[in-house]
Amino acid sequence: MSEPVNGDNEIVEGIDSRFLISELCELVGTYMEAEQVQEVYQAYLFGAQAHEGQVRQSGEPYIYHPLAVARILASMHMDVKSIVACILHDVLEDTPATRKAIEETFGEDVAHLVDGVSKLTHIKFKNKIEQQAENIQKVLLAMAKDIRVILIKLADRLHNMRTLGPLRPDKRRRIAKETLEIYIPIANRLGIYTMRHEMEDLVLKAMYPMRYRVLENAVDKASGHRKEVINKIDKALVTRLNEMGLDAEVQKRKKHLFSLYQKMRDKHLSFNKVFDVYAIRIVVDSVDECYRVLGVVHNLFKPIPGRFKDYIAIPKSNGYQSLHTALYGPHGIPMEVQIRTEDMDIYAESGIAAHWVYKSSDESGVTGAHARARDWLTGILEMQQSAGDSLEFLENVKVDLFHDEVYVYTPEGDIIKLPRNATPVDFAYAVHTDIGNSCVAVKLDHTYAPLNTPLYSGQTVEIITSPTARPSPAWLNYVVTVKARSNIRSYLKNMQADEAISQGRRLFERCLKSLGLRLEDVPEKSMKTVLDEYGFSSVVELLEDVGMGNRSASLVVRRLVPERIAQSDAEETREMRSQSPLAIDGTEGMVVYYGKCCSPIPGDDIIGILSKGRGIVVHRENCKNISQIRAEVDKCIDVKWAENAEGNFSCRVRMDVANKPGVLARTATIISDEGADIEDIEVEDRDGFTTTMSYQISLQGRVHLANIMRRLRKVSNVLKIWRV
Repeated sequence: MSEPVNGDNEIVEGIDSRFLISELCELVGTYMEAEQVQEVYQAYLFGAQAHEGQVRQSGEPYIYHPLAVARILASMHMDVKSIVACILHDVLEDTPATRKAIEETFGEDVAHLVDGVSKLTHIKFKNKIEQQAENIQKVLLAMAKDIRVILIKLADRLHNMRTLGPLRPDKRRRIAKETLEIYIPIANRLGIYTMRHEMEDLVLKAMYPMRYRVLENAVDKASGHRKEVINKIDKALVTRLNEMGLDAEVQKRKKHLFSLYQKMRDKHLSFNKVFDVYAIRIVVDSVDECYRVLGVVHNLFKPIPGRFKDYIAIPKSNGYQSLHTALYGPHGIPMEVQIRTEDMDIYAESGIAAHWVYKSSDESGVTGAHARARDWLTGILEMQQSAGDSLEFLENVKVDLFHDEVYVYTPEGDIIKLPRNATPVDFAYAVHTDIGNSCVAVKLDHTYAPLNTPLYSGQTVEIITSPTARPSPAWLNYVVTVKARSNIRSYLKNMQADEAISQGRRLFERCLKSLGLRLEDVPEKSMKTVLDEYGFSSVVELLEDVGMGNRSASLVVRRLVPERIAQSDAEETREMRSQSPLAIDGTEGMVVYYGKCCSPIPGDDIIGILSKGRGIVVHRENCKNISQIRAEVDKCIDVKWAENAEGNFSCRVRMDVANKPGVLARTATIISDEGADIEDIEVEDRDGFTTTMSYQISLQGRVHLANIMRRLRKVSNVLKIWRV
């Protein structure tokens, strides 16, 4: 008998855990109509026939796996189409069944769900990482159209995690790592805490089996010692709540092993120092009663300062709502208390799946959360559109999923949620992409601050914009949100492409001009031949490639008009080229760079070097770093400064000064008074009597530099000054 096609499904399920179709029908029958239960049974017959002959490593029929996955979603009261798609979720991958057959039998919605969950098994990938990225991208994009796709995928992954046992250790760790990096954060983002917590514990068991067993034994041992204390707390709470006339359900629960493990690891604690192994949850009827219960528990037990969180007033981004507080119980033992309404409790367990629980009744408790999930899914689509490939998309998703939150305010008082360490640039893009693209400055609590300042909860953020501003590549060094990062990259890519096309055209026209031609004079047949030879579909692509320095314009021109080159004397052509160097005006943006080794500024004699993928790198003529490149004629370009060159150019000035007080302040003041910006200062004591100071300054050109150095020489304690 054949094994299933997909390796991740080769997971043994114990004989005792068999789940029969009769049990599934009985479970869904508690909330579905009779005809819907019949549809579930029809799906079972279809799936059983499709998987006939396939078995798991335990020897059981393969159909037990999809039935178990369906049970997970049925326990969350998911709709009939989700349950049917669960039963059929592997038929497209592992059986000859087609999408058309599923669509004809169960409808377009079910076919879309099954297709969305199915992996890309018929495409060859370079490596496992690329395959994982493509598969996850496919699922997430399908999820953006119908969120039930990811719920089925999460249930499938949860059952696979439950049955990892017989796999090789390396395969167990690979699946567990993927679960930890992708599926657990998605479950958390959608608020499905039941799945999230179970998957976390299973990941710990798969990746660190010894640690899991030790921690499990320690918790079991501690349970006996603390049970009496927890019972006292429970009794005291119930008695006081009854006295206050509050109808509340008090639940005791153990904290999950994974959260205990994280706390011990992150805070470097031994198990004996982790006291909040148990937590208490109080469920009431209304939001008003939540706050009344909070007052009761704070009167009964002393609260721990700094541990209160109000997720009712400000819900988490996944829609989770609850009051969290930590108290000192009897004997000073800390305990965690959560207070929420019944609707909040349902959502906390089922997350976005609660939307289907409420579909036939009142949706007021979940509409906001469902809207938040939709907003996130819209962001997923934006990520995919701006990402270069599936690997970049996957990294963006990971960054988006792993974050703690800060809450800041707009000047109008609206709350904006951002990840921890977010900056004003992240805030600007969170408000609107256009505001992010035109951001130039920020006020934090009405005071100007740098754009890379980390934001903290409670701050009021005011973005200053300019219609002429544009994103800076430097922003990528400190933004943390995916929306900001993807929009900046997308803008810079488009800007770089436009500038490269313009630069490529200038380089072409310069070479053609030396032959007495223009770009329009190149025969169409010759251009088509060259485009085909280089693999380009249009002249624009060729211009961009030349502008990025990937191809020499002079070499391309030789291919375009070989007969004109043959007619021209080489020496004459060289002289003609030298008479028309390329003008550099300082505003070329991302296709012209200035060598950091020699820091050329307007007024210097310069030379251009073609650099693959960057465009032109400008050096000073006497730069030692390019002495070997000069022999490669096709890489060197004659350039000159345009008469109206503008912008700020960086250079370094060094001076020896007498070791006297106030020299640094006086020299810095002179540089500032002359309108130059100081980017960096280095001070080195030489012999106790003299000091060498090195200033990296931003200025307009050689004349500007001369004025600054002239004034610095007049300072009494400056012994020597020179440009590096």
